[in-house]
Amino acid sequence: MKNNNYKQLEDSSHSIGKLIFQLRRLERNPRTFSDAGTLTPSEIHAVDAIGEDRNILMSQLADRLGVTKGAITQVVGRLEKKGIVCRTPHPEDSRAVEISLTEKGVVAYQAHRRLHQNFYRKLREQLSSDEIAIFEKCVKTFTSILNEENDGE
Repeated sequence: MKNNNYKQLEDSSHSIGKLIFQLRRLERNPRTFSDAGTLTPSEIHAVDAIGEDRNILMSQLADRLGVTKGAITQVVGRLEKKGIVCRTPHPEDSRAVEISLTEKGVVAYQAHRRLHQNFYRKLREQLSSDEIAIFEKCVKTFTSILNEENDGE
């Protein structure tokens, strides 16, 4: 029985490896988002975070995305050149800058949301609620184990 469980885990590990490969490939390739144009994954992730809050400070955006302020400044600069976001001085703190979506940015945000909704719809069509719950538990378990492994290095 233990050998069978080990084989199942090994097969699952290979499947997870394939999933990670697919996710990495998706994270490298720019996509076109409706009339908003083509955006890189880092750009659309920033658009998504800005769209959730409507107005967000540069420092908050960097924290939310887990990147440095320098990195987010570059991403926001590219988005600003594309007409996706605009920067405005914070009304109370002259050192802070607020970022908001332009109309074109809202189009990108909504197109990205639709992409996610379509993906989740497809998952719900193929997986039961119990299977989704098991998947979520597995992801949390894998993440926890990987965090322990990384902390031990």
